[in-house]
Amino acid sequence: MEYSLIMEDKMTNLLLVDDDEIDVMTVQRAFKKNNIKNNLFVANNGLEALAMLRGNGNPPVVPSQRRLILLDLNMPKMGGIEFLRELRSDAELRATPVIVLTTSNEDKDKVEAYNLNVAGYIVKPVTFTKFVEAVATLNQYWTLSEMP
Repeated sequence: MEYSLIMEDKMTNLLLVDDDEIDVMTVQRAFKKNNIKNNLFVANNGLEALAMLRGNGNPPVVPSQRRLILLDLNMPKMGGIEFLRELRSDAELRATPVIVLTTSNEDKDKVEAYNLNVAGYIVKPVTFTKFVEAVATLNQYWTLSEMP
């Protein structure tokens, strides 16, 4: 009984911010393959993600405890870097850990993302097998991390 309470306390609320339906499905499949049962919320762009995090007068869609954002950079309406700037300028959200999960291997994107205090920058692997391995590593990271 105590063990399950501890496990529930360790549940991470993951927000995947990605506009590509195939990439979203790939993440979901990789979670299933790794038996990851964390709450996974999906936003199609930065504006939608901010609304889900803030709640805008309602309780936030993504619970505020143990949040982690998986962020793509190339999206319409509000891209990843723009989202990061907005997130870091918000007193309520600025401490939220973000891992960039993108196809962009551009040095300028990496530098800009790290300057905005991302916890990591992962270039999406080409094969599903490699992607499953990357997600397993991420799962170990957020399971071991002490997030509020």
